[in-house]
Amino acid sequence: MNKKKSFIYKNHNSMLKKLSISDQKLSTLVNNIKDLYTNDKRPWIIGFSGGKDSTCILALIYSALQQLSPSERHKPIYVVSSDTLVETPVVIDMIEHVLNIINDQAKINNLPISAHKVTPDTEKTFWTSLLGRGYPAPTQSFRWCTERMKINPVSQFIKSKASQFGEVVVVLGSRSQESASRSQTIQNHKIKGSSFSRHDSLPNAYTYMPIVDWSADDVWQYLMSAPCPWPGDNQLLFELYKGSNQGECPLVIDKSTPSCGNSRFGCWTCTVVTEDKALHGLIESGDTWMQPLLDFRNMLYQTTDPAKKSIYRNHKRRNGKVNYLSLKEKTGEKDNDGKDITIRKKGKIENLDSKLSFGPYWMKYRQEWLKKLLEIEKSLKESDHEFSILTIDELQAIRQQWLRDPNEPDWADSLPRIYSEVYDTDIEWIENDAGAFTEPDAKLLNSLGNKHNIPAELIMKMIEVELSVSGLGKRKGILQKLETVLNKDWETLEEINIRNIKSTQNNSWKEKLDQLKEEYSRIPTQ
Repeated sequence: MNKKKSFIYKNHNSMLKKLSISDQKLSTLVNNIKDLYTNDKRPWIIGFSGGKDSTCILALIYSALQQLSPSERHKPIYVVSSDTLVETPVVIDMIEHVLNIINDQAKINNLPISAHKVTPDTEKTFWTSLLGRGYPAPTQSFRWCTERMKINPVSQFIKSKASQFGEVVVVLGSRSQESASRSQTIQNHKIKGSSFSRHDSLPNAYTYMPIVDWSADDVWQYLMSAPCPWPGDNQLLFELYKGSNQGECPLVIDKSTPSCGNSRFGCWTCTVVTEDKALHGLIESGDTWMQPLLDFRNMLYQTTDPAKKSIYRNHKRRNGKVNYLSLKEKTGEKDNDGKDITIRKKGKIENLDSKLSFGPYWMKYRQEWLKKLLEIEKSLKESDHEFSILTIDELQAIRQQWLRDPNEPDWADSLPRIYSEVYDTDIEWIENDAGAFTEPDAKLLNSLGNKHNIPAELIMKMIEVELSVSGLGKRKGILQKLETVLNKDWETLEEINIRNIKSTQNNSWKEKLDQLKEEYSRIPTQ
């Protein structure tokens, strides 16, 4: 170690010894971290979100390892950060910057620390789900994004290390003062007499929360007072918080962890909250180049308005059936299995439109939104903001989803055309294996369908079934597949509602008849 590095290292340790947080010397916490690290062979996994809390624990552990001798640094520490691919741009840039510094500096300091970024599977990303499958924008009652994009990628990383080493310790920047529910969750999983807690869903995984009793002010006191153990400082992080005036999104590893839906740094596409205050704050602070992202997010939020569902979303679900919200009500009684006994609601069902449980976004809106996103992306790149909204892999996946859409198959194969219109270039698309159909084929079927009053999509799906078994020696199962297609709701919504109203009324008479029969059977015979 040269004289300059030796001076910085000694000065860093000297400041750690002097600094106190919440009337406790910081050196006491650092010594506790050292003892826990050297006590067993379980590797540590640090959850890093780029926010103040996770930056704090990363710096504390990094500093603790620096104070250990090389022989005591006997097990690896993995820093894992989850990138949903729709993170707020300035946040993800800062995270990548820190991860790169950690990987470089850990080698220089001879520390067994490595930083890793995990992302969701291409088939489960935000855009593949929303644009590809037509999933509606997330809401409080249908938050499909958290598990797919945050929990699963991190959980897979933890499980792989637990399988490799037997057990692991996941280090988190969780604090009891974040919320009452978070404090209760922490207490419920605490191991008596230990600094560790049991993880509630990941086998062979334990959690360690070094700053569980700290306040937000304590965290900032450490970050702005103690020297950063790697090159740089935390000024940029402080400015980011000051600009947005919000909290950070924690690394989500289970469903009990607060998600980004509460005015936190997180996905710029988040529609769980009414207003993205963090992104708005950054724009107000000078990052005006992100305004198109906020505008697009606000447009998506508008589609979650119940009054607008009939505009943006198909009346059929992805299974091809029209579903209705529950037409039954609880009686307050339970059956022998302990399940609630329900009966059909009294009165005639005259209008089922208000009871519809809407399906995916219509294809035309998905196509419009993809084009708009590509235009925003191109505009940002032309203004020297290298920010990619959609990856090439996502575009490939979305295209395949459109070609195979269960309700509106995109025989026109419109995605390559949309991309070419925006970028005036093309990419190497994977071979179209969803069927040898073309736009003229679709137009012909639409023309014939209108002439004979048969939905063109029905014929398309039947042809797809036929081609799926073409060339096979045995055509076993084709009749069942064709029957499945035919049993979907292909009529107009008005026709479907009329059919279901009649069915509901008939069922109501059957229920009344059954009830009369049951009451008659109870009359004592003489």
